[in-house]
Amino acid sequence: MVQYNFKKITVVPTGKDFIDIILSRTQRQTPTVVHKGYAINRLRQFYMRKVKYTQQNFHEKLSTIIDEFPRLDGIHPFYGDLLHVLYNKDHYKLALGQINTARNLIGKIAKDYVKLLKYGDSLYRCKSLKVAALGRMCTVIKRVGPSLAYLEQIRQHMARLPSIDPNTRTILICGYPNVGKSSFINKITRADVEVQPYAFTTKSLFVGHTDYKYLRYQVIDTPGILDRPFEDRNIIEMCSITALAHLRAAVLFFLDISGSCGYSIAQQAALFHSIKSLFMNKPLIIVCNKTDLQPLDGLSEEDMKLVMEMKAEAMKTVIGQGGEPTNDFGVLLTMSTLTEEGLIAVKNAACERLLNQRVELKMKSKKINDCLNRFHVAIPKPRDQKERPPCIPQAVLEAKSKEATEKEKRKLERDLEDENGGAGVYSASLKKHYILAHDEWKEDIMPEILDGHNVYDFIDPDILQRLEELEREEGLRLEKEADDDDFEMDGKELTPEEQEALAEIRKKKSLLIQQHRIKKSTAESRPTVPRKFDKDKKFTSERMGRQLSALGLDPTMAVNRVHSRSVSKRGRKRERSLAREGENSGDVMDVDQPSKKLRLRSRSTSRPPGEVVPGEGFRDSAQKVKALKLSRTSVKMRNKDARRGEADRVIPTLKPKHLFSGKRGIGKTSRR
Repeated sequence: MVQYNFKKITVVPTGKDFIDIILSRTQRQTPTVVHKGYAINRLRQFYMRKVKYTQQNFHEKLSTIIDEFPRLDGIHPFYGDLLHVLYNKDHYKLALGQINTARNLIGKIAKDYVKLLKYGDSLYRCKSLKVAALGRMCTVIKRVGPSLAYLEQIRQHMARLPSIDPNTRTILICGYPNVGKSSFINKITRADVEVQPYAFTTKSLFVGHTDYKYLRYQVIDTPGILDRPFEDRNIIEMCSITALAHLRAAVLFFLDISGSCGYSIAQQAALFHSIKSLFMNKPLIIVCNKTDLQPLDGLSEEDMKLVMEMKAEAMKTVIGQGGEPTNDFGVLLTMSTLTEEGLIAVKNAACERLLNQRVELKMKSKKINDCLNRFHVAIPKPRDQKERPPCIPQAVLEAKSKEATEKEKRKLERDLEDENGGAGVYSASLKKHYILAHDEWKEDIMPEILDGHNVYDFIDPDILQRLEELEREEGLRLEKEADDDDFEMDGKELTPEEQEALAEIRKKKSLLIQQHRIKKSTAESRPTVPRKFDKDKKFTSERMGRQLSALGLDPTMAVNRVHSRSVSKRGRKRERSLAREGENSGDVMDVDQPSKKLRLRSRSTSRPPGEVVPGEGFRDSAQKVKALKLSRTSVKMRNKDARRGEADRVIPTLKPKHLFSGKRGIGKTSRR
């Protein structure tokens, strides 16, 4: 369980906001109406209450800030040193001390002015003392404004710190930058630490959690450490040093034997020896990473000697062996985070070493004696010299042998789990119980998403049966079409008159189709080409006339039609309608005249308001005129009163009510 939750610290307001909050609360929670005709004792009590209430609010707020921020002397040394590395312990204590001093000063100011208010002889004197008291309190808060801003920045940064429990089972990963520490924690936990091919990608502590033998372990990824003097290390490196110094954890020192991190094995060995004092009394494992690039056996003699020296130092950290190692299992391990070779072995070895150390420490503690004193093992004394061997009934022996044979026949999942590393290591395969035509199909990987579709949406167990039904329906349909072909009119079974009629029908049909196609492809439905794109003048009427003449057609009508539709011919007279031409010329009187609605008009005429348009829902124009009149009379009174209707824009009031209503009278309408 995490003991320190810095995310619950209350937000620290700035100096100006602090004053606004307190004075606004004083204005709202205390009486505000006073008259000079009141008795002097009542006036004194009125203003004394204001001063006391303001001081009480300041005291509560400042006390909350002081109490919620952690005391560096009262928390775990890991968090104490971590806060010192990140924020400088002296500045932190100084800021909290200034807040405490401001709280005491405000209390002293309130006490002094309450004494003075007891001897106020008029309304003006009492009011002046109240204003002076509140003004001095606000001045004190303004002076500690930088400290409040500093504490707010610290609070925001502390809220982003990882939740590390210093007392739980912990695995600590350290080493040079870019040796594979973050990749390892991403593989064995659900943490999502950024991994990049350059140094110091990890700039702070990251925490992940993993399980081993039904126990939860926290894994801490530390920033990379460089081999240089202690005073030259930066804040990023000091976070790692702080974690190594104060956390009881199993330490994994990562070693890049391929050299792809940019540091040689000699440099990494020098770093190991410079910080080996931090590994005392902790399980230490040397992890040779990136074996996919360089196997451990392929190292040179000098590098192998350095690795063996580090292994010898790691053997001395075994608990309870007096510095003389007796078992080198789990001290030097090889691994590749890219191929995941040896990954689980490193995790299991670290968890096992840490678990054994914690058990041994608990066995050596004083608490174990209290537990052992509660147990008593009774050993009966022999009553004579006769030996009495244990007697097991034959039925029990047969039952045990039967159970043993049944266990041999069938292995349970629990047995397979114990054989393959136990809980947290072995994962049961659910595919082995699939009922398929062939057993080798069970381990095939079934894709869940293929071409953007969910594969299981298209799986049908009755697919073969449905396929047979479709094939049967297709066969019946083909047979039916073959029977229908016998009744097709191919002209062989018709009389000569019927054949001529059929030929006329087909000819008429083809003509209609051709006319429809021509109508669709005419210039009316085609987009016109703007002049700015017709720079070569490929689409002029003269060129169209020449092309039609070359085809042996008369281009006069087509050219005239283009000219009549051209909007660039300014000053062109409006053409007469066909109806007017029919009235003036006597030669065309025998031709059927089109109605006035079909005559050519240059622009559309406006529609009268009473005309009924299809789809409006009116019976005739009289009904529409009546409906329009009713609608006008219904809004006449509302328009006269200028009332807001349902179609009007709504602009809500922009005045905040708490500023423009209540106890404030004549004067400014600002906050104070």
